[in-house]
Amino acid sequence: MSASVEIRPLTTPQELFAAAAEEVVRAANDAVAERGRFTIALSGGSTPKNLFNLLATNARTVLPWDRMFFFFGDERHVPPTDPESNYRMADESLLSKVPVPPGNVFRIAAENPDAAAAAAAYEKTLQKFFALQPGQFPVFDLILLGMGPDGHTASLFPGTAGLQEKSRLVIANWVEKFKTSRITLTLPVLNAARCVTFLVSGTDKAPALHAVLDSDAPGEQYPSKLVRPTDGKLIWLVDRAAASELSTRS
Repeated sequence: MSASVEIRPLTTPQELFAAAAEEVVRAANDAVAERGRFTIALSGGSTPKNLFNLLATNARTVLPWDRMFFFFGDERHVPPTDPESNYRMADESLLSKVPVPPGNVFRIAAENPDAAAAAAAYEKTLQKFFALQPGQFPVFDLILLGMGPDGHTASLFPGTAGLQEKSRLVIANWVEKFKTSRITLTLPVLNAARCVTFLVSGTDKAPALHAVLDSDAPGEQYPSKLVRPTDGKLIWLVDRAAASELSTRS
């Protein structure tokens, strides 16, 4: 694991969303105070949606929206209007409800029928925004991640080729069980972040969480295990249901 790993058990999903919202507010205000801007990569799924709703409702007035820059950890290979789109979910639950300048939101152009081309275009977006030299990785202030019941995170699924990627920033990762490509940030990008925060809720996640945090299962089998920020913090926000199979914690 990385140098700084914090596993924070919370009782209910509501407490988890509140803790995550506090984490976003703290990280945003710290980053703006230190560097003048805050960069965040959002995740898809039901748990982040609840967090986004909470931020839109409760944190509207305490966040420096004009200094916040929103990116996406992964995206389904669908247009932004599709119900499956991570961008659509984030826009409906958060971005359209807060005073963030439209130019501060960088979505993945997943409507491109060529998933690899969409990934390459997003990689160029990151290189330009972060002013990267060849071989450099962007340093996000905060990357929000979920974890699937199979241990996947972003769109890095067990046994997929994307787990081996060492140099690209964004890839189209073929996911055989869905017979589709998913566009995703790579492990080196996730592990370059100042802070990575996992939000894990529900009993269906308990076996995978146990495998990731408490077992010697290989990372190729449970990709969330491969997220270990090199110099940053790793925070696991887990509710009681998700943590029910962890040996060392209640």
